[in-house]
Amino acid sequence: MSSTLVATVLIAYFLVLIFIAYLTSRNTDSDTFFTGNKQSPWYLVAFGMIGASLSGVTFISVPGKVYAESMAYFQIVLGYVVGYLVIAKVLMPIYYKLNVVSIYQYLEQRFGYFTYKTGAAFFILSRTLGSAIRLYLATFVLQLFLFQDLGVPYWVTAITTVGLIWVYTFKGGIKTIVYTDTFQTFFLVSAVILCTVVIANALNVNLFGLFDKITDSKTAAGNSMTKIFFFDDYKSTLYFPKQFFGGMFLAIAMTGLDQDLMQKNLTCKSLKDAQKNMYSFTTILVFVNFLFLILGGALYVFATQKGLDLPMKNGAVVTDHVFPTLAFGSFGTIAGVFFLLGITASSYASADSALAALTTGFCVDFLNFYKKDEKQKKRQQLFVHIAFSLVFLFIILGTEVYIKANPGSDLIGTILKIASYTYGPLLGLFAFGIFSKRAIVDKASIWICVLAPILCFVIAFYAPVVLNGYNFGYELLILNGVLTYTGLYFISSKKS
Repeated sequence: MSSTLVATVLIAYFLVLIFIAYLTSRNTDSDTFFTGNKQSPWYLVAFGMIGASLSGVTFISVPGKVYAESMAYFQIVLGYVVGYLVIAKVLMPIYYKLNVVSIYQYLEQRFGYFTYKTGAAFFILSRTLGSAIRLYLATFVLQLFLFQDLGVPYWVTAITTVGLIWVYTFKGGIKTIVYTDTFQTFFLVSAVILCTVVIANALNVNLFGLFDKITDSKTAAGNSMTKIFFFDDYKSTLYFPKQFFGGMFLAIAMTGLDQDLMQKNLTCKSLKDAQKNMYSFTTILVFVNFLFLILGGALYVFATQKGLDLPMKNGAVVTDHVFPTLAFGSFGTIAGVFFLLGITASSYASADSALAALTTGFCVDFLNFYKKDEKQKKRQQLFVHIAFSLVFLFIILGTEVYIKANPGSDLIGTILKIASYTYGPLLGLFAFGIFSKRAIVDKASIWICVLAPILCFVIAFYAPVVLNGYNFGYELLILNGVLTYTGLYFISSKKS
């Protein structure tokens, strides 16, 4: 694909996003920015949440992981299903009953001021790091296939990427994002389907024949590329119970205890609509993730049968580069365009909603937003929105430095590992609030929530030596939550 074509496609794409933002942000106020006036159609929220939850990291890293891990990632996806059911049946009724704007307001009503601020701070930390790292992939693709050929330095690409998000979200907020995410999810899903069909046609097989070829292919570890379940080694991070229960609690923490994705649910008209949204979202998400894994296997089969070289660095396959390299170099113009739209859509759908959620969280949870008049609210909202955009930019630039120093890094693994440390305290706080009637020493909860992740880090670091080679995977989140819950119990009393 030529730089001119890439630039034309991207300009047209963002003009559409800005037009949608214009239509949805007319006659809006600060409440519209944060809650969408609770008028969002549940089916649009469900479909749009796919793009927000998957992100560009999933779009590139999940297909790439098949080379090393077969389809083990689907074990996590199955855990997600159970986690989403818990969200729909346990957490959503609480949020709707309390009529909260920020879900962390529950912690204030249950425990007190300091616990509330602690929970909100952990969300801001986790979401800022995770979303900015996800957005890095969009900047990487834009730099590699457009700006690099034009001689534009990477930092300009990063500024442009963040600036575009700010432009179409700064006024309409969550109301705009419900519609832009729906638009972007369409291209994300279309890109995966189209690229899979292109590979099947290039290999002269139908989709069932393609699956057979993937099954007959081997990963770097010697397993079939379609192997999903791993029960043979409990020390491995791919061991099924670790992946399944890790996925379950990751879903509860990263969706149900996350202001970003819950903010979309809370824009629905009623609890019943929000639950329908969650059930539909879960069904679509399972299907789309399986498509990503099929595509991942297909990429390696295609490269092998066509005699194509995979992107390598220091003697290892750079799995995060496989999909973009083949899509732009070997799939033809149409598939290349849809890949570009897919990676852009997945990255921006995740980052734009995170930016709105972080603005909401900081304004509501830390700046006493609802005690101010409308003029003060809008000014405050604008400044916070700009501030988080700048934080995103700095983290993206830092991630670029890290990736250059560690070229084989697994970005999706890095993001989920960060989540295990930062969402663990939230998991423990909400679990203690829901399943216990005990009161805690409010100020002491800060120390519990800080010490639990530190202790988790120490345990995970020494586990291979102390526990005979055992490696912690995503079950680290569960351990973090349990340690937080236990610590809260020791600073609690029977007083209701």
